Amino acid sequence: MNLDPVRSLFCIFSGEPDTQGCDPFIELAAERVKKMLRPDADEDDVRLGFLCAAEANFRYQQMKAARGKSEYTYAGKLDIHSDTAAVTCAERLLRDYYQLCEDLIVPRSFVFMGIPAAEEEE
Repeated sequence: MNLDPVRSLFCIFSGEPDTQGCDPFIELAAERVKKMLRPDADEDDVRLGFLCAAEANFRYQQMKAARGKSEYTYAGKLDIHSDTAAVTCAERLLRDYYQLCEDLIVPRSFVFMGIPAAEEEE
């Protein structure tokens, strides 16, 4: 998968001027998407670039929010919801691209673990 278009899209989604320092997010997203691909999927499908960029942006926004970075508005007020709003928007964007790529990726599966109750143990 060519990561140059993914880097450009990441800049658009994140609002960052470049990807300096963000390559680990992009590479992680690309590996994650590759693992989800159906065997007959075309790795060069343009939609996968958008999905990778959305995944990288979501992880990047999570990291920024976890740092507790606060932003000030033009009037000097502290905007306490800016990071959580960015994460929410990034998550919605990511969900949209998952839906767009639904014919290219394997549906995510869930693993349920059961722990027997005390009376069931022998």
